[in-house]
Amino acid sequence: MQQRKLYFVWGGVFTDSHWDELEPGTEQSFGPFHDAATAERIWRDEMRRRVDSALHRLFVIETPRPGGPAAA
Repeated sequence: MQQRKLYFVWGGVFTDSHWDELEPGTEQSFGPFHDAATAERIWRDEMRRRVDSALHRLFVIETPRPGGPAAA
């Protein structure tokens, strides 16, 4: 059986271009989503809104569904 996944979009405004630390209060999180296509659509829409901010980044994060296959 294929392991089910959840997808989140996470990020914010980083302190510099090393992408190690977020500026306090800028963290953003969207999801969970049950498919990658939806998460990527949200990622794309949110990034377009902030195209002028060079230090703003969002990432699509894939995680195993809690509870494993029995929770599917």
